[in-house]
Amino acid sequence: MRKYLTICPYCGCGCGMYLEAKENDVLGVNPSYHHPISRGKLCVKGWNVHEFINSSDRLTYPLIRKNGSLKRTSWEEAIDYSAEKLLKIKKDYGSESLGILSSAKCTNEENFLLSKFTRIALGTNNIDHCARLCHASTVTGLKMAFGSGAMTNSINELENADCILVAGSNTTSQHPMIGARILNAVEKGAKLIVVDSRKIHLCNFATIHLCPKPGTDVAWINCLMQIMVSEKLADIEYIKRRTENFEETRRLFELYTPEYTEKITGIPKENLIKAARIYAGTRKAMIVYSMGITQHVHGTENVLALANLSLLAGHVGYPHSGVNPLRGQNNVQGACDMGALPDMLSGYQPIRNLENQIKFNKAWKTTIPSKTGLTVVEMINEAVLGNIKGMFIMGENPMISDPDINHVKKALENLDFLLVSDMFLTDTADLAHVVLPACSFAEKDGTFTNTERRVQRVRKTINTIGECLPDWQIICKLSNKMGHEMSYEHPREIMEEIALLTPIYGGIFYDRLDEGWGLQWPCYHRDHLGTSFLHQETFIRGKAHFTPVKQSPSYEETDKDYPFILTTGRIYFHFHTGTMSRRCSALDREVPEGFASINYNDAQDLDIKEGEKIKIISRRGEIEVRASISEAVCRGAIFVSFHFKESPANKLTSSALDPVSKIPELKVCACKVEKL
Repeated sequence: MRKYLTICPYCGCGCGMYLEAKENDVLGVNPSYHHPISRGKLCVKGWNVHEFINSSDRLTYPLIRKNGSLKRTSWEEAIDYSAEKLLKIKKDYGSESLGILSSAKCTNEENFLLSKFTRIALGTNNIDHCARLCHASTVTGLKMAFGSGAMTNSINELENADCILVAGSNTTSQHPMIGARILNAVEKGAKLIVVDSRKIHLCNFATIHLCPKPGTDVAWINCLMQIMVSEKLADIEYIKRRTENFEETRRLFELYTPEYTEKITGIPKENLIKAARIYAGTRKAMIVYSMGITQHVHGTENVLALANLSLLAGHVGYPHSGVNPLRGQNNVQGACDMGALPDMLSGYQPIRNLENQIKFNKAWKTTIPSKTGLTVVEMINEAVLGNIKGMFIMGENPMISDPDINHVKKALENLDFLLVSDMFLTDTADLAHVVLPACSFAEKDGTFTNTERRVQRVRKTINTIGECLPDWQIICKLSNKMGHEMSYEHPREIMEEIALLTPIYGGIFYDRLDEGWGLQWPCYHRDHLGTSFLHQETFIRGKAHFTPVKQSPSYEETDKDYPFILTTGRIYFHFHTGTMSRRCSALDREVPEGFASINYNDAQDLDIKEGEKIKIISRRGEIEVRASISEAVCRGAIFVSFHFKESPANKLTSSALDPVSKIPELKVCACKVEKL
């Protein structure tokens, strides 16, 4: 039996684990007792990762579509055909007719190479990934406010905070190790403010629970600021010394009195006042949030409002404080860091900046495009219109994860060529012209970056299964065939190139990562120890910027035809599109099918019983799913997880976009419910 230290491939916590292998099978998992995040513990998904690695339906050889069906083929034919099709589309329709989806499940090195491939081989900036669907508004909003779009502080700081404000994050379910830190803090006496339209598990431990109407976050945040200023709880000295544009912002948020805000949000005014006093009452106050804040057409405004709140209290640039978005996947932070974005090169270096273009042109010995590319939803829309002709999708499953999947299917079926690399024949891969078998995290070396900016080593545990290849080798094969040489012997060489071109990763090398438990960026040079919390002396942008934001409506409001608000999310036992977790028998046994949570009173009104099949209908589609009657959801709301392809929640959701960050509104959708 061999044991290999690696990183969990599920959520953004980045827990350390040992995979136990015999011959070429991963037989089990053990947590690392010395790892700073896992500390000898794993969530139920982490304990069961070996099952999907060994799944009998792993894709183990390349497939090519012939006569309408996917057939087994050789690597040579698959790569030759893919290169030929991509080059032909580029020649006939131009580089802008091609699009790439990178992956938050793949390593930093693979995301960096795919970003490079997109720019040098295809000649376009049309590259994006699932961060667009979860935290694009975080990257945009926090960058505008602070100069950096990442978690300001570290996970372990939560345990010694005096106040934690959790907004739009079901933390104990979706980031269990972080949820455990919050509960530890409460045991030590911290006051917990939970803001969520559902009664989540954390509410049982909260000092106060604010339950706003979905889509009204800016209003309650502005109100907390109004109370803090009116009661002289704002840190005026900090505001004068370290921020700008406060007075303009103040003129707007002062309109949001507790009485006015109660009418908008449904939160009692006395609860708003209590929450404001708690948050402003200590220096050691941390804001934690996730997709309940970001996945709105006003998601960027929600994030900016939270940034405003933290600045008003002087809660940024210190330990146990800050604004802390929880990233949903193991390497969604890293995929953003590596430039798998249509407007940024690695390290958030703007593509339109001439100095950045010169630097990358010199390193890559080519001329990269300077035009901002398309986001994932924009690529899908352009594919429907026939303007995007070809796509390469690496390790993503938009046929389950993206909004309005009837529209997504139409787009993918309209492509002249679709290339997919994945571990399994997913719903997306099933539509492809070529499917390439990719390795799991256990079959390759590389790095993941977790939600607190910690870059950690992923280590090869077993040999590749069947004919699978790691994605970095797949990208190299394809690029070389298209006439753009990529020659790397090991991912450490790719990391050396990342360090050369990416200032915030400038001191990150494999030999340093192998010495301990990773490094938190920014890490500028070999002697730099990394950064546990940001903005200590100064903000990256100089002074932090207050931005006035006002409450605006969601894209869809309820009406007589669609009287319910649908909100989507994840559950404890499953993950994302279910590609991995639903191949773990222990997890699938716990929750084998999807369900819709409906308020007890709404269920009574519709004569719906527990476990009965219901139909949920939106303006875009309908699904059938079993009802779960619950007091956790408020009246007039429905919650559906999006893990289950048999009842895909994203058949219902809207692809309406935040105009700034281009994130779709997955958290608010008008629907109706019918008993079957």
